[in-house]
Amino acid sequence: MPFLGQDWRSPGWRWVKTEDGWKRCEPFTPAAEDGSNQLNDISHTVILTGDDEDEEIYSTEDCEFAAKKRKKDHFRNNTDSQCFYREKWIYVHKESTRERHGYCTLGEAFNRLDFSSAIQDIRRFNYVVKLLQLIAKSQLTSLSGAAQKNYFNILDKIVRKVMEDQYNPRLIKDLLQDLSSTLCILIRGVGKSVLVGNINIWICRLETILLWQQQLKNLQMNKHVNNGLTLSDLPLHMLNNILYRFSDGWDIITLGQVTPTLYMLSEDRQLWKKLCQYHFAEKQFCRHLIPSEKGHIDWKLMYFALQKYYPIKEQYGDTLHFCRHCSILFWKDTGHPCTASDPNTCLMPVSPQHFIDLFKF
Repeated sequence: MPFLGQDWRSPGWRWVKTEDGWKRCEPFTPAAEDGSNQLNDISHTVILTGDDEDEEIYSTEDCEFAAKKRKKDHFRNNTDSQCFYREKWIYVHKESTRERHGYCTLGEAFNRLDFSSAIQDIRRFNYVVKLLQLIAKSQLTSLSGAAQKNYFNILDKIVRKVMEDQYNPRLIKDLLQDLSSTLCILIRGVGKSVLVGNINIWICRLETILLWQQQLKNLQMNKHVNNGLTLSDLPLHMLNNILYRFSDGWDIITLGQVTPTLYMLSEDRQLWKKLCQYHFAEKQFCRHLIPSEKGHIDWKLMYFALQKYYPIKEQYGDTLHFCRHCSILFWKDTGHPCTASDPNTCLMPVSPQHFIDLFKF
């Protein structure tokens, strides 16, 4: 039976685990309160629509409660309240043994692998964003309360990084769109039974997502003034070689909008043919041949048509790795205590989808 003090409803002090031991967080300060005032700019009424005939408007009382929770959650998320672990790896076990009891969950792995530091590495940024997107689509209800806070804390840092560095905003817009769509469905449908936490907290989080989407929509790209060598000064064969290094069709189109020369190179049939051959098997694009007006195959249209039916290959600068000998998931740079005679032969790169599949039982 738990011990009940004089005021058993008090949550007590908030503690953070650091390398020097456990430290107590500072109490709520006016500075943190000022930082959370921007969240109050959004209307307190959230309208979630699915069909034209079906519309639900949350009451003012619910939204006032959500506004109060917003300030508390903003303070908690801005403090370094994530779980800190010295080991940046996790043992993936799917069954109980005499030495280990219980199972490894997706939320536990999400907290242990230090994704907050990973998003600062440009090699890992796209990998982490893709993983968050997959979790938003199908695994959001599998996260524990602590993992949810960690998830939105990391998402907040990603949005701030994009706003400051203006790096790959299109990828973050897709992530927020998928996340908001999932939350709308869960909150309108069976949110009270599948979402961990109070429904008003999720309404507050949805409002924050809408704020992030508005900020990214108003993002203005800075024009860099450089008197030195620019992309337009490179010879044609080097520009063409750069375009052939791209693995995403949208990146090719975006680069083609910079100058007329790049536009001409981005419309090359051989470029789009190589892109189709890289992402799709021959029997796949043979089923969807799209001829052009001149009778040739329009490989550009074929690429976007095939993208609707088949998944494209994913490329990342760095990924998580799984050791088959030790059953440990880790970042390759940080390593893990491997007991194999030749650890390199046991390593296997883990895609974002494979990461989620490891924790499906």
